[in-house]
Amino acid sequence: MTSISESYDRLHPRSAQLYQQALQLFPSGVTHDIRFLPPFPLYVERASGCRKWDVDGNEIIDYVMGHGALLLGHSHPALVKAVTEQIARGTHYGACHELELAWGGWVQQLIPSAERVRFTSSGTEATLMAIRLARAYTGRDRILKFDFHFHGWHDNVVGARYADSDLRRASGVPAAALGSQVTVPQNDIGLVEHTLAEDPEIAAVIVEPTGASWGTLPLAPGFLAQLREMTQRFGVLLIFDEVVTGFRVSPGGAQKLYNVIPDLTCLAKILAGGLPGGAVAGRRDILSLIEFRADMEWNFSRRVVHPGTFNANPLSAAAGTAVLPLIADGEAQAHADAMAERLVQGMNDVLEKRGIPGCVYGLSSMFHIVLGKESPRPRRGIEWPWQAANGAPPPRTELSVSLALRRGCLNNGLDLMGLGGGLVSAVHQPADIDASIEGFDRTLVQMQEEGIL
Repeated sequence: MTSISESYDRLHPRSAQLYQQALQLFPSGVTHDIRFLPPFPLYVERASGCRKWDVDGNEIIDYVMGHGALLLGHSHPALVKAVTEQIARGTHYGACHELELAWGGWVQQLIPSAERVRFTSSGTEATLMAIRLARAYTGRDRILKFDFHFHGWHDNVVGARYADSDLRRASGVPAAALGSQVTVPQNDIGLVEHTLAEDPEIAAVIVEPTGASWGTLPLAPGFLAQLREMTQRFGVLLIFDEVVTGFRVSPGGAQKLYNVIPDLTCLAKILAGGLPGGAVAGRRDILSLIEFRADMEWNFSRRVVHPGTFNANPLSAAAGTAVLPLIADGEAQAHADAMAERLVQGMNDVLEKRGIPGCVYGLSSMFHIVLGKESPRPRRGIEWPWQAANGAPPPRTELSVSLALRRGCLNNGLDLMGLGGGLVSAVHQPADIDASIEGFDRTLVQMQEEGIL
């Protein structure tokens, strides 16, 4: 019997060769933490729709989808046309341009909190700017955040996907920066209230509005509404990190889905159609701190300064302006949601059939996989079954099992996001989903045969 690891090596010899070159260029041979996969990561040559082809010619159904940026799939014709036409006109004007007006107009139309918009180059930059605005607006220095919630990798949020409340130091981050963060477990509104009451220096609460790591640990029902009431009562700003959820869980993001409106919203990914781009959207009075005024034009102690070479870059603006109108009516999200539900139900059926502890769950078009741990499974839909689990968070798969799952799925023509989940697009079709369920089944059988499960 050929093992999963042996099959991975046999199917991907060119990726292995390229990785040896990459080790001479990049730390650990990768350009993004999540792409690190022992013994070597996958190298992709091209992509179209919901599929991509690696450098060894293997065809793969994609559930990474540009780290969540590609709701309309790879190389959507409208996107290709818009970017191709724009690149001939110029890639960087060093000036204002009409496309930024159209792009910002779509954000303002779709995102309920977007009284004003400021573009950045990434989601990390968006959370960085939102936090700075919150501090400037309130005159306070500290930020309250939640364990396992990911908001980028700058010093204000560190960038670790683990229990930051247990973190006492982070490599390269000054102690003073860590001291400006207050991190607590999610879903404990009583603890949030106590923390806000005891610490008058908290400027804002920042949260992933579907739960930690794009819903890997879901929020309890009603927690967002409680958080909104609590922050308003204490005069603290509420920041939604909708870098992943924005335009995905609904055209207006999680805030539209749950009817909870934050003070500031951080956006990226789908915002720019798969090109680099982010934004902060929110209350006019808060974003007005960036404005030039007669009495503060060059007073940097009062105005929030925000340069950025690639803010509202014409190529990103062209991509975003091409994509946002196509997802504005919600049909793309509805299709992606339906395909995700089909996938999750099929994967859970496989777990049941094979007698494997675990579950597959998620929200909207995002899904997460737990293997080797006893877990309740959704009876219908894809959401984490809170009542069955008495509100407990899902367990976490062992790292060795997750790595074997990722490699095994790649061997069987599926690419997962990270080590156990993925994002479904509006171009995945029932046949793609059914093929994915079959590939998942084959992977689990091989993991059982090897004693991994």
